[in-house]
Amino acid sequence: MSNVKEPTLKVALSYKDLVIYGLVFMVVIAPMSIFGFVSKESHGMAPLVYVVGVACMIFTALSYRKMAKRYPIAGSVYAYVNKATNPHIGFLAGWLIMMDYLFAPALLYAMTAAWCVNLVPFVPGWVWIAVFMLTNCWVNIKGIENTAKADIFIFSISLISLVIFLGFGVHYLLNTGGVAAFNLTPFYKPDVINPQFIGTAVTIAALSFLGFDGISTLAEEAKEPTRDIGKAILAALLIVGVFFIAQCYIATLIQPDFTKMDPDTAFFDAAFMAGGAPLKIMLLIVNILAVGVANTLAAQAAASRIVYGMARDRFLPSMFAKIHPTYRTPWISTLAIGALSLALGVTLSIDFLAKLINFGAMTSFIILNVSVFWMFFIKEKQRSGPGNITSNLICPLLGTAILSYVWINFDHNTMEIGFTWLAIGVVIGMVKTRFYRTLPQAVSLS
Repeated sequence: MSNVKEPTLKVALSYKDLVIYGLVFMVVIAPMSIFGFVSKESHGMAPLVYVVGVACMIFTALSYRKMAKRYPIAGSVYAYVNKATNPHIGFLAGWLIMMDYLFAPALLYAMTAAWCVNLVPFVPGWVWIAVFMLTNCWVNIKGIENTAKADIFIFSISLISLVIFLGFGVHYLLNTGGVAAFNLTPFYKPDVINPQFIGTAVTIAALSFLGFDGISTLAEEAKEPTRDIGKAILAALLIVGVFFIAQCYIATLIQPDFTKMDPDTAFFDAAFMAGGAPLKIMLLIVNILAVGVANTLAAQAAASRIVYGMARDRFLPSMFAKIHPTYRTPWISTLAIGALSLALGVTLSIDFLAKLINFGAMTSFIILNVSVFWMFFIKEKQRSGPGNITSNLICPLLGTAILSYVWINFDHNTMEIGFTWLAIGVVIGMVKTRFYRTLPQAVSLS
């Protein structure tokens, strides 16, 4: 028997690294690319959509914090549900969250390629996807510290560009309408707000906030995972919520008539009104960097660790659990995610990819919330005191209820795609466990 010790993931990430990773994953300037669509769907109340989004997703973030503190291991929803219930349900939860993590990089590449083609029409979209994919694979394989450094660099650029836009926007509003230009209409139109509107808002906002959970995939590379993972998830969600609300508020005041917006360029049109062509072009370039490099870098890192965790437990081929002996990163799963992203980004539509991601994330989040309730409130009977009642009963059940409302409002095509994916997972689980009669060789971590 060989005495050579298998390499493990490298522990290198601080609390600050984790928070920035989450902010990069969610993209602090994400509303810029979908502002027009959100404004039209919300009747000009895009800022309210993101307020609702933070309020709704905070309950799921609390469930992540609860599980991350108990189980500081890679795998995210897959690992948490595995430990809280059993490996079979854990596998299905992991299989569903893979819809989010596997297809998110492809969606981001496709969006970035479309912007690049607009700027440089003579270069085909697939070339841009290949360039961004290969760059991100190289950075991710070279080490998690490189990913963290790239995250910090592009996060800084994104934040600076956002501050510049806000400065130009405030200056424009003061010059055109004075202090009176700043009003609460983007947050409240009494004749529009109703339960149906809130449901639509939650559905839109939920997709925008996907990514905060990606922090949990880095648990085995964090210096203080038990302490920092849950805190970083909550901090990233709240910080990015403030950024989302602020930029949408200013853009809405600049361009208040949502009926006249071009849904594809509405935010950049507002930037043009506030700061002219230089501001608009700058924001387009920064969006390409933020989404095409930073966001996809974070998404590929998270996806590779989900695949790594499931392969380590023998639910996926064991080669995906290989750690690079020098860089101590899951290099084979990283390359596999990159290749898949390239193929899907070139062949599938942005709308189709978004539906896959939404179904997978929402369904796995529901399972996670139920698992927190099941484990802590039912199995371990942690029911004494207001703290336990809140964290083990009220929060996970509220998270479940909110996400279930989003889930039942998915369109027929999304449901069809989602259940097809789930059926494939059920078959794979049956094959791997002899019709669920045996348990996988799960990693023994308490």
